Amino acid sequence: MSTADNAPIWARPEPAGRRPRFTREQIAAAALHIADTEGFEAVTMKRIAAELGAGTMTLYYYVRNKADIVALMQDAILADQLVPDAELHAGWRQATIAIARRTRAVLMAHPWSPAALTAATFGPNAMRHMEQNLAALAGTRLTAREKMELIADVDAYVLGASLQAIETLSRAELIESDPESATTAVEFGRGLLRTGDFPQLNALNDQLSETDSARPPMTADALTDQFDRGLQALLDGLATQLKID
Repeated sequence: MSTADNAPIWARPEPAGRRPRFTREQIAAAALHIADTEGFEAVTMKRIAAELGAGTMTLYYYVRNKADIVALMQDAILADQLVPDAELHAGWRQATIAIARRTRAVLMAHPWSPAALTAATFGPNAMRHMEQNLAALAGTRLTAREKMELIADVDAYVLGASLQAIETLSRAELIESDPESATTAVEFGRGLLRTGDFPQLNALNDQLSETDSARPPMTADALTDQFDRGLQALLDGLATQLKID
């Protein structure tokens, strides 16, 4: 196997001079549409070719395998995560918030992506995303290591909060579509509480029962507000720890 066979798709020029001709952007868009409407598991070379109105073998002229497709999909998602350059000059905190909010919004728009694209080969938009993160911190006195740690901390929060929100909204949708199963699950949980083996959960349940406003949010708007509060708290802590003006 040659070195070229192992090279990422970005290291190879796009094919030219053949019909039908598809760009990498068109292939990525088709794959994203399939994943969004049918699930990531439905993204196959055959299905993408059908979406593009081409034969499966034609698609192999542009990509070698599913790994190439996944790389194109991730790069397209990362392109959507980029913020306008003007937002990078509003101070480190506002710029970091803009990037974090945009990243979360894109992940929420493709709820399958956080789990499905972890092994994707990074492409040019991954570098642009990182470039924007660094540009947001360019006016601070942070060292290179401190910048990397701050970016990693915010990225970890955004990813974790996005996954939690995706799971919560999925559960809320399930409750609405299948209330009987939801009721059965709740009754099972209450039975476990009655055993006395979960005193802390019992106390929490009693407190939550006193007012609906204390219950965890299960709407998109409430989860977004929760995300913003957590992000502000995280940045408060990082600003204090790293002594950022």
